[in-house]
Amino acid sequence: MSEYILEMRGITKTFPGVKALDNVNFSVRKGEIHCLVGENGAGKSTLMKVLSGIHEYGTYEGDIVLDGEVMKFHTIRASEKAGIAIINQELALIPELSVAENIFFGREILKNGFMDWNETNARAAKYLDMVRLNVNPQLPIRELRVGSQQLVEIAKALSKDARLLILDEPTSSLNEEDSANLLNLLRELKKKGVTIVMISHRLKEVVEIADSVTVLRDGATVCSMDQANVTEQKLISNMVGRELGTIYPTRSASHKIGDVRLEVKNWSVTDTKLERQILKDINLNVRKGEIVGLAGLMGAGRTEFALSLFGNTPGYKLNSGTIELDGEKVRFRSPRDAIKKGVAYATEDRKKNGLVLIQDVKFNITFADLNRIIDFGIINGSKEIVEADQMKTDINIKTPSILQLARNLSGGNQQKTVLAKWIFARPNVLILDEPTRGIDVGAKHEIYTLMNKMVEEGMSIIMISSELLEIIGMSDRIYVMHEGMITGELSAEEATEEAIMRLATNTEEN
Repeated sequence: MSEYILEMRGITKTFPGVKALDNVNFSVRKGEIHCLVGENGAGKSTLMKVLSGIHEYGTYEGDIVLDGEVMKFHTIRASEKAGIAIINQELALIPELSVAENIFFGREILKNGFMDWNETNARAAKYLDMVRLNVNPQLPIRELRVGSQQLVEIAKALSKDARLLILDEPTSSLNEEDSANLLNLLRELKKKGVTIVMISHRLKEVVEIADSVTVLRDGATVCSMDQANVTEQKLISNMVGRELGTIYPTRSASHKIGDVRLEVKNWSVTDTKLERQILKDINLNVRKGEIVGLAGLMGAGRTEFALSLFGNTPGYKLNSGTIELDGEKVRFRSPRDAIKKGVAYATEDRKKNGLVLIQDVKFNITFADLNRIIDFGIINGSKEIVEADQMKTDINIKTPSILQLARNLSGGNQQKTVLAKWIFARPNVLILDEPTRGIDVGAKHEIYTLMNKMVEEGMSIIMISSELLEIIGMSDRIYVMHEGMITGELSAEEATEEAIMRLATNTEEN
């Protein structure tokens, strides 16, 4: 009998104008954790969609072989019946339903034609115990944090008797504690005989957990390697086809940081829905040509600060505080006010709040500053095309056309489109909230290079990031938040992971 539970042989998948997969070969041994890595657009998610039946048999070339048998999946249900379960990056849970209802959604446990709630909750509790999640099965999903929701998804997969579990970027939206908990759970499931395929851009995690790794680039298999041969540098080289040298590019030696551009004083905000103060007496400034990092654990108040500053504050009440822009006091009552004054905010959730996914790249680039393409009250279509195409070229958005829908772009190119939108609006201050979340190392390097270029041209950037190495590698100065307060400021020379974590947890140095 073959040592491989799964073999995908010569898989080729073509979309109109694009060959997404080109003769891909991918083999997974029984009972291993096999990581699949590659730049955004390399074909990882497409390959898993072929495997899970989302791209049904007949729409691709090649064979899927499961335990030595060629499979022809026409539906997701067919792949699930064969023991394959996929957990996508965007969790497919229904917030208003209970944990138990979500686990058995579509496979309800009935008794005499009615829901058997006792059995449903009892079985759900069993699977929750398997993933070490101690919550009431009757609790609505909306009341769980993201890390717990991820565990519910895994419990749901196990309830389907999955023997091959596919996880697409499972830790991209988790904090470090939840990520470590999830990786430990995957190790436990492996011991119980579950085979796991994990797509991840977090190369440190890949090196830590993978038994084997396969690298895709431009829709083709580059290499597969066993754990003993895996290093971050080898993965990067194979993913991008070149040595990056350093992930964090250096700026021009002639670059100078100027005077204070934006200063926030005594900023305090209450969330009227929660009826509690969420930001307390924040003082912060950013200079012309400077990248200021804003670090902190999940829930520290970084995004709340950015939104309240930008004027996007439904349910927020400003208790006190002032904003000075180039020495002049200003107040943004709406995002439109902020944009007019030269302040822009790129959200952490590009799909939900950063882009209009059903619109094309051209629309998404230009709609933050339509005045630039309006003549006599009407949008000048020719000017819009020229401007959008130039931004696409300048920022290296990989798309066949600016008429491509935003939802069809890879994550990295969606992120570049968000940046293009705000650069098109010509801000003086750009707030970037998790600018590289869920994108690969090559796209990260391009975004870091773009950030350096922007500050060299005089822009000021506030970067919110949960990746400590990113904060350290890109920032000229760092503010650290804890429970709605700034607990410290570090220069680039002072910044270490330990120093940031002490401030993020408000812990005294021993």
